[in-house]
Amino acid sequence: MSETAKLNLPDGQSIELPVITGTENEKAIDISQLRAKTGHITLDPGYGNTGSCTSKITFIDGEKGVLRHRGISIEDLAANASFVEVAYLLIFGHLPTLEEHGRFAQELRHHALIHEDMKHFFDSFSSSAHPMAILSAMVASLSAYYGQATGEASMENFEMDAIRLISKIRTLAAFSYRKSIGKPFIYPKSALPYCENFLRMMFNMPEEDYIPDPEVTNALNLLLILHADHEQNCSTSTVRSVGSTKANLFASVASGILALWGPLHGGANQQVVNMLEMIKEDGSNVDKYVAKAKDSKDPFRLMGFGHRVYKNYDPRAKVIKGACDKVLEKLGVHDPVLEVAKRLEEHALSDDYFKELKLFPNVDFYSGIIYRAIGIPTDMFTVIFTIGRVPGWIAHWKEMMEEPKTRIVRPRQVYNGDTNSKYIPRSDRS
Repeated sequence: MSETAKLNLPDGQSIELPVITGTENEKAIDISQLRAKTGHITLDPGYGNTGSCTSKITFIDGEKGVLRHRGISIEDLAANASFVEVAYLLIFGHLPTLEEHGRFAQELRHHALIHEDMKHFFDSFSSSAHPMAILSAMVASLSAYYGQATGEASMENFEMDAIRLISKIRTLAAFSYRKSIGKPFIYPKSALPYCENFLRMMFNMPEEDYIPDPEVTNALNLLLILHADHEQNCSTSTVRSVGSTKANLFASVASGILALWGPLHGGANQQVVNMLEMIKEDGSNVDKYVAKAKDSKDPFRLMGFGHRVYKNYDPRAKVIKGACDKVLEKLGVHDPVLEVAKRLEEHALSDDYFKELKLFPNVDFYSGIIYRAIGIPTDMFTVIFTIGRVPGWIAHWKEMMEEPKTRIVRPRQVYNGDTNSKYIPRSDRS
């Protein structure tokens, strides 16, 4: 017998609502018939208590600090998998066999080139354009070359479109960066693996070949894995919302890129580094800024602490913290900003204020330090995040398209504006 919850309303109505139980024993009350049967809706600003879908892709337990993709812990994947494997896992629901992995990796190598006409699009952007602005426009433009002429979503060529997008996003990202610094574009090489190919397109120079250090490649691979998916976050929800209109994969992902650009979402790692730089320039006075953060009247906020979902240590932050120390040591990088970061973390883990509010370091706290160490400029941080997140967006788009119950996203609202106002002629308005 299925569980139900009973809701009693002030006007005397009552309704039995089904209780849904997930495979990890998560509980949800199904309110899909609430308005139709009672005339009431729920109000949940920011959707913090609202489940918009069921999903088999990613599980998060914010209280326990758990993150799993298709049942596999992020710690297990970070220690053993390649980004290409994780992308396959997210999209197709299982780890690839040797044959599947070989074919998938080979396809990614062969589809890195963009249409030659698209190179001319970059000429239209100003030299000061942010790489995320360029990237979102270029990904949307892929629809003109590989999507349906109508722009409508289609599953007919889904696998090839997914491969094109995961592969070409690196080329578009690297070209966006090269445009911003006035350097010539570097074409991809199909002989190179995923991460090495991207790094070469970023940093190779006509007068000097760039050969990435294995530690740099491993660090980038790890960062992409840690960013690959994170359940129904703002950008993923945006991809699903846009995709629910039957917009094609490229257009839906372009919308996710714009959502990710925000400083409260994907742009947070850039904000962390800017904050750490500011503290360093102020004599590395960590105590001063901790006190400012604890002062409710002070507008200063510590970036990289706390999370909308995690009320425990972000499991991705645990992984990346160890990697950060290892990368900087092996590359011989001595970054004073890292010392500021470590001192801030000590406060967060020992100070009662941080403990009570559960303000633990999150994944953004250390990722920017690693980006700096491997030579990624600050305005490219969110672009790298985008490359990592694309497989997750694709997986959610696919899952949504294959779900028969998918409806166009159309939230309700509670109106609290003026009522029964009259039009006043322009001549009578004072």
